[in-house]
Amino acid sequence: MSNPTPADSYKNFKFRVKWDGRYVAGISKISPLKRTTDVIEHREGGDPSTSQKSPGQTKYEPITLERGLTQDTEFEAWAKKVWSLDSGVASNEFRKDIVIDIFDEDGQKVLSYKVYRCWVSEYTVAQPSLDANSNAILIESIKLENEGWERDTSITEPKEPSS
Repeated sequence: MSNPTPADSYKNFKFRVKWDGRYVAGISKISPLKRTTDVIEHREGGDPSTSQKSPGQTKYEPITLERGLTQDTEFEAWAKKVWSLDSGVASNEFRKDIVIDIFDEDGQKVLSYKVYRCWVSEYTVAQPSLDANSNAILIESIKLENEGWERDTSITEPKEPSS
């Protein structure tokens, strides 16, 4: 017999980000995945009072990843590839597909999103500003431009425990 009550919503604190086939250490925050589609309004010449709406171009918002600053240089190395395009870096070397995996409280992967053709448009280090009277940690972040994302439908939700 299946459980008649809906499952709890997934928590937002169990996730990992993967690129180049491996998880990247220490990412603590990811901005929302967001896409918007422009609305094209048009009116037929014989109908002066009503306009029709059609979908236009779809745009994907940049995604920001944040983590505490450590000796790991993954963020900086990727950002350098974009800034090194004039130095012989091939244009296809600075783009990566990434995967955002979301886990339930038991550690099972329950959702996964594939984000396509990402590249770093902004790299920030030492946030907040350096302050000898503060007790905050240093944060680095990258802003990823992308050409779309989709949910990985091959991930199935965990089965309800049988009673």
